[in-house]
Amino acid sequence: MGQLDGKVAVVTGGSSGIGLATVRRFKADGASVVVADLTEGPEGDAFVRTDVSRSEDWPAVVAAAEKLGGLDVAYLNAGVTTGEPDITALTDEQYRRIMGANVDGVVFGARAVVAPMAARGGGAIVATASLAGLIAFPPDPVYTLTKHAVVGFVRSLAQQLEAKGITINAVCPGIVDTPLVGEPAKTALSAAGFPIIPPENIADAVFALVTGGVTGRAVVCQAGRDPVPYEFRDVPGPRTGQQRDFRTVDERDRLMP
Repeated sequence: MGQLDGKVAVVTGGSSGIGLATVRRFKADGASVVVADLTEGPEGDAFVRTDVSRSEDWPAVVAAAEKLGGLDVAYLNAGVTTGEPDITALTDEQYRRIMGANVDGVVFGARAVVAPMAARGGGAIVATASLAGLIAFPPDPVYTLTKHAVVGFVRSLAQQLEAKGITINAVCPGIVDTPLVGEPAKTALSAAGFPIIPPENIADAVFALVTGGVTGRAVVCQAGRDPVPYEFRDVPGPRTGQQRDFRTVDERDRLMP
């Protein structure tokens, strides 16, 4: 018996890339899977044509999961890039498209799945962020903006959802072999000796988060390394009144805001 036997999962962007690899990983461990995507893929027990940026599309996704028995797992993975490093060249269409897929899709998805998960006694949510959600990524600043948003959203929701028995985490991969990385880029990276991560590796990390019971984590996934939670340092706390702070720098850095 697999750890997901009898469970029902929703995977957005599940027709290709990391999403497809995760659909296969979930099914191999016994889950029934609803694929929510713009185009139908080769796997899944149900398919719902979904624009994740449209809140009105989400009830049909939840309904498909309910038909399979309920909703236990949601992998909010769908996303796009702009491919535009120059902020002065960014179009309104590019901006609205990426914000819709990468941010609205995660927010609307989380909002839609929490109640049915809580009704079943709990569940697990994972969102796809990126290393660009943790560091500066000059080749696509707006993509970077969206992935920072995902990380902040996940970390901020964790305590609220934990009270409902729901975990929420983010995976933050480096460069993965998906359709988002075009063939010219793959060729250039290969020529430079830069390793590209197989999507199955990210699927394994997602599975570990779904089944591991942890919450509020942003897990870094790099080629040739085991996934590892990113360590966020606390910001310095405020000083009160005119009192001088004689603590060491290290002690001050450990203060919570």
